Amino acid sequence: MIFLNIVLLIGVIGFLCWLLFTLAIYALPLFVGVTAGMWAHGNDAGVAGGLIVGVIAAGAVAIVGQLIFAFARPLWIRLVVALLFAAPAAMAGYAATHGIARHLMPSEGWQMVFSIIGAIAVGVTALFRMAGVVAPEPSTGSVGNNPDRQLAVDVNTE
Repeated sequence: MIFLNIVLLIGVIGFLCWLLFTLAIYALPLFVGVTAGMWAHGNDAGVAGGLIVGVIAAGAVAIVGQLIFAFARPLWIRLVVALLFAAPAAMAGYAATHGIARHLMPSEGWQMVFSIIGAIAVGVTALFRMAGVVAPEPSTGSVGNNPDRQLAVDVNTE
């Protein structure tokens, strides 16, 4: 019976990790959007005003984070931005995995093991997805990658 629980736990965690992997980058914008929306609703903006403020705040955080990551030259700035986006994703992965493991596993030790594995997997995936959002920079200064130089060689060989 415990073997069946472990197999079921791995299947459910796999599905939820897949869901978290696809949405992991947006954990920080979601958190900021919900916080800003609740603040606006608490300050008499109403439900519609809270939703509008939350959506604008979440969109702004997502766009500004990706722009900073795309255009920042120093590697340490990119690392800080990527970690800012990956840390809430890892916490969400831990919470999701722990919530499932608590219902399926009687042992607290195994709950923690699966929860930590889920947090690491989701955090690393968010880090890689954040790094994959930006297109690679074009190389400059190389003769082989210069399109004008290549065109001149093609024209001269005819």
